[in-house]
Amino acid sequence: MGIGARKWIPDIPAFRSRNYRLFFAGQGLSLIGSWMTQVATVWLVYQLSASPWLLGIVGFTSQIPSLIFLPFAGVLVDRWNRHQVIIWTQILSMIQSLTLAVLALTGVVDIWHLIGLSLFQGIVNSFDAPARQAFVPEIIERKEDLANAIAINASMFNGARLIGPAAAGVVLATYSAGVCFLIDGISYIAVIIALLAMKLKPRTIKPVSGNALQRLKEGFAYTFGFPPIRAIILLLALVSFWGMQYTVLVPIFATKILNGGPDALGFLMAASGIGALFGAVYLSTRKSIIGIGKIIAYSPALLGIAIVGFAVSRVMWLSLLMMLLSGVGFILQFASSNTFVQTIVEDDKRARVLSIYTMAFFGVIPFGNLFAGGLANYIGAPNTLMIGGVICILGSIYFARQLPSLKPLVQPIYAKLGITS
Repeated sequence: MGIGARKWIPDIPAFRSRNYRLFFAGQGLSLIGSWMTQVATVWLVYQLSASPWLLGIVGFTSQIPSLIFLPFAGVLVDRWNRHQVIIWTQILSMIQSLTLAVLALTGVVDIWHLIGLSLFQGIVNSFDAPARQAFVPEIIERKEDLANAIAINASMFNGARLIGPAAAGVVLATYSAGVCFLIDGISYIAVIIALLAMKLKPRTIKPVSGNALQRLKEGFAYTFGFPPIRAIILLLALVSFWGMQYTVLVPIFATKILNGGPDALGFLMAASGIGALFGAVYLSTRKSIIGIGKIIAYSPALLGIAIVGFAVSRVMWLSLLMMLLSGVGFILQFASSNTFVQTIVEDDKRARVLSIYTMAFFGVIPFGNLFAGGLANYIGAPNTLMIGGVICILGSIYFARQLPSLKPLVQPIYAKLGITS
């Protein structure tokens, strides 16, 4: 390792771990491609159909497998080699993106192709998400660096969320959606190489009794039996349903309300990514998990205010500002909740709890997308988003009022982990 590397790695605790540095580099490139595909897909759907309802359908099919498969995936990932699971999910995702590229570049792509391949990717993500989140503690050499690694993951995700949509907007305006899909497919090579280059210690898997359904039941009992985790997951589910609807309705605002094209769509999505990156960087500078409950409580209110502001805006600069704030609010809640859960959960139940956590996000979003697409047909996209924003604000207020009763339940765990005296 060079002198320069030794100077900057200690400043970022998670980067002390070689395996995490490989993970960060590979995932960073791949996530940029994934965001390009997400933007290109919604743009292509709207080009082919001009239908808010079909935008909701495609969003639904890409996420609904999470609701069905995630709980069982969590059970299996707790028993399987997580490293191998992630390698295979990346290979399958690469195949999906390259298939989209071939269909789009040859001019034969149709809506049913997009729906079918979105469904396939959703199934793959159902196994990838809990495996990837549960894998992070395995590649962090010091337990005290875990919270920093989770915050850095959020920074990586949202750095890609900034670069990917902006790049997609340029590529869509200059070339086509097929080129976006092709770039995404090629980007998976980086993460596969990084995963294969890791040197991992064998993970000890404790013997368990009972079948998969019993272990699934145990995971749900553990998750929902502890009020702080239960409250966080319910708040995340509410925000996922009402607060993330803008992600499928943005093409309508870009074209019909702001009179733009694919470049406007890319700028709006990139603005959300910039905000999320700011939020993630802030979280990565925090030295302790203490006080994270207030961030979890108030960030949905920020998201809700931003969504309402975006819904009423009719000028690009204000829409960009509101999208930036929505990114801040989203990542503060999502990453803070993830950090809290990852910190206190028992390792032998980690994947099961994280699968339920991920289900509360990815599994609920498709219903929000489907509902938003249908409702926007009747009352319009702006009114649909305003309703969602107000509900996020009310959910934030309710959770904040619960904090005083939840804090005493968490303090003994923090003391046991050495976080507090």
